[in-house]
Amino acid sequence: MRKRRLLDLYCGAGGASMGYHREGFEVTGVDISPQKNYPFKFNQGDALEFLHEYGHYFDAIHASPPCQRHSAMSNCRPGLAEKYPDLIDATRQALLEFNRPWVIENVPGSPLKDPITLCGQMFGLELYRHRLFESNIYLNVPGHPEHIKPASKAGHWKPGTVMSISGHIAPIAKAREVMGIDWCNREELAEAIPPAYTKYIGAQFNQWLDVYDLLDVG
Repeated sequence: MRKRRLLDLYCGAGGASMGYHREGFEVTGVDISPQKNYPFKFNQGDALEFLHEYGHYFDAIHASPPCQRHSAMSNCRPGLAEKYPDLIDATRQALLEFNRPWVIENVPGSPLKDPITLCGQMFGLELYRHRLFESNIYLNVPGHPEHIKPASKAGHWKPGTVMSISGHIAPIAKAREVMGIDWCNREELAEAIPPAYTKYIGAQFNQWLDVYDLLDVG
């Protein structure tokens, strides 16, 4: 039996892709920018154009449209957020054409519809790093532990705190450890999501596809 194929749009250096890979998917990434450290099959180009032409070859689709327009850091400076593209609605409209499980990931404050929130503490990680996930299938949400430990300031991690993965991340070895990512440089790591998040979502994609395959055979 062939591996199920997953398409990762706006893939960056592959934090999300790695989670799906660990869940058993054969992953292909697409990004407008070159990604020299991306660990799987990679296509440089426009994500939505690639989706339109090749999306039907995949069993599931993940999309992480650029988040800078909706990030707290961009919105704390007047006029900065508007300089970044807002591709969430265009991505959603394109994904609605596909009868297979998909998810859109973005930061808190982004205009996702009925998203779930995932947090590093749900997976035993030494970070919070909340991220939102909108999907066309029902997604279960793990219990969300209370945030007891303080979060360190970006670039100033101290033992006894959870790490903030943003800005000038330091120490980089600790950041890679808490994210579960060992192939990214500092800038790539700041944009990534922990593979634990997408491994969790990938398991639910597989459950949905198992049922779909049974119904299709029947």
